[in-house]
Amino acid sequence: MKRSIYFLGLFVAAFLTSCTEYETSSITGWDYNNPKNGGFQKVPYAEQETGPGLILVEGGTFTMGRIEQDVTYENHNVPRRVTVSSFYMDETEISNFHWCEYLYWVGRTYTDFPMIYKKALPDTLCWREKLGFNEKYVEYYLRHPAYRDYPVVGISWNQANDFAAWRTDRVNEYILIREGILLMNPNQQNEPFTTDAYFAGQYEQGLNPQGQIADLDPSKGGYDPTTGKFKPRDMATRIVKMSDGILLPRYRLPTEAEWEFAAYGLIGNTIDERIIEKRLYPWDGHWVRNPQENFQGDMLANFVRGRGDYMGVAGHLNDNADITAPIYSYWPNDYGLYNMAGNVSEWVSDVYRPLSSEDVDEFRPYRGNVFKTKTLNASGAVDEKYDATIYDIYGIEQYLIEFRAERQGKAERKYGYSPKNLLDSVETELLNTVDQYVQDAKKLLEDKQIIEASVKIQEIFDNVFEDFEMQVEQDVNLTGYSIQISPMLRVGMANYIVNTPGNVKMRNVTAEENMKRSNYRIADNIDYLDGDLKSSKWHPGDPDFNDPIISEFNAGTKNEDYAMYQRGPEASLGGIKNPAGAPTTLISDKSRVFKGASWRDRAYYLNPGTRRFLEEDRSTSTIGFRCAMDRIGSPTGIGVFK
Repeated sequence: MKRSIYFLGLFVAAFLTSCTEYETSSITGWDYNNPKNGGFQKVPYAEQETGPGLILVEGGTFTMGRIEQDVTYENHNVPRRVTVSSFYMDETEISNFHWCEYLYWVGRTYTDFPMIYKKALPDTLCWREKLGFNEKYVEYYLRHPAYRDYPVVGISWNQANDFAAWRTDRVNEYILIREGILLMNPNQQNEPFTTDAYFAGQYEQGLNPQGQIADLDPSKGGYDPTTGKFKPRDMATRIVKMSDGILLPRYRLPTEAEWEFAAYGLIGNTIDERIIEKRLYPWDGHWVRNPQENFQGDMLANFVRGRGDYMGVAGHLNDNADITAPIYSYWPNDYGLYNMAGNVSEWVSDVYRPLSSEDVDEFRPYRGNVFKTKTLNASGAVDEKYDATIYDIYGIEQYLIEFRAERQGKAERKYGYSPKNLLDSVETELLNTVDQYVQDAKKLLEDKQIIEASVKIQEIFDNVFEDFEMQVEQDVNLTGYSIQISPMLRVGMANYIVNTPGNVKMRNVTAEENMKRSNYRIADNIDYLDGDLKSSKWHPGDPDFNDPIISEFNAGTKNEDYAMYQRGPEASLGGIKNPAGAPTTLISDKSRVFKGASWRDRAYYLNPGTRRFLEEDRSTSTIGFRCAMDRIGSPTGIGVFK
């Protein structure tokens, strides 16, 4: 239902100026909302609107981490008491139909950038097993209406974040349309609405001339201080600001602490300040079947009961699901959240480290901060939004190195088969051409020509592949030849898109702009206390032994990010030869935590305190996700203390 907000038209300004009574400031005595004395606004505000699909999770303190035996002997979730603020979380996992809605929007919006659509596609091949026949899920699971309400899988952490950003913009765009500030505008090809671009005044499509907000600043129009006369019709208008309280905060992935806290649902076991029963699962008791008389014996979650038992016996299926189950299956926990145990494991926001539980803050714990700020132009205003697709050029370079090595049968990793050189002279020529474009893009990037560098990569998609294929077709010596690697490279390189047209430019903060801060200095704090130089064996505390290595770090010949956890290219580290791409550890800055049990897990992982990790660009048939949102203001809602 449309909310009653007082400033949705200019007629409201006339009403305000006709009033003689204004609320006054308690510190200066000046009127609020009075254009005649400056027009500082105080908007009417009750509380945060609940976004679509969300449920309020009231925060509090709890013991995070292991409460079950450490059967994997990883010792990476040591129990610790922490506090989580109130927040919102999706009632269910994101479904296939939700994702298809997203794909449809991406496909019809980015008409000039089809690689953005390719990046958004789930990995439907994640269902395949070497010794299992799962082709029906490959073909039907994502798009067939029979699986419409099942949780989407084959989604990487990166894709889940892209979805959350898209959802934020679509919800806020709808709110502005609902409030009459924007008109419905389905034709936003290659320049869609984004919340940040709107706040920066860089989105002008679909503005409703009759619904803009009156700007009460008299210096911008409507009030003549020399005569004291006020003309409401001459008032300027402005865009919605965050201080108006209309638009919602960002959808995002929950933190590990938030997810674990929400999964337990301890609010249902609390009397006054006492948690009367500790929980092993999102429900009471140590069993996995429903004890209630009407449902006695029914499974409370979708998981593997025992070896080879994914669904029970015919005639009485124990969890009524062979793979995943519909997102509203089983009983919700005491917050009203479905499938917080079983069905699919879920991505959370945190970067994985074995000892995070010992290092992170006790209030809103989280590892993964990379602090950013909006890019400003020379005049100090927000720089123009992107009008091109932005790529991770160094990532593409490393991808091409690994692709060529795999195609030639020279990859460092062996997978149990005899490697063969499948790279012929034609494909070699294409790869050499692509490599040259990437090198040219690197030079532009080193000169801080970020957009020009990505435009150079875009030329590979727009021109190089098609031109090369045309040359092959016209070569009489290659009649019937098919370039196999072109579609592979299109899909592989599309995974390195880091920004899309319409987004506001952001950059990492720098130490020099934070010289007087004590809480942080640099942007990337992922490795803090676990992975940085000080926490590695090359720490500066042993100068006699480590000085030569530290000098290499300081000179930039060695990557400080790899001092402890190396998952990227570097010629050597501490005198140990390490070819490009050969990992020395399974953990990296791109290792992300996922929580909870899936349809392929045993009951052990139904416990919310368990944790596992996977690289952020990978996906499986067992991992899905749900979104969260910050709760702004009161943790409980209106009138709780009255």
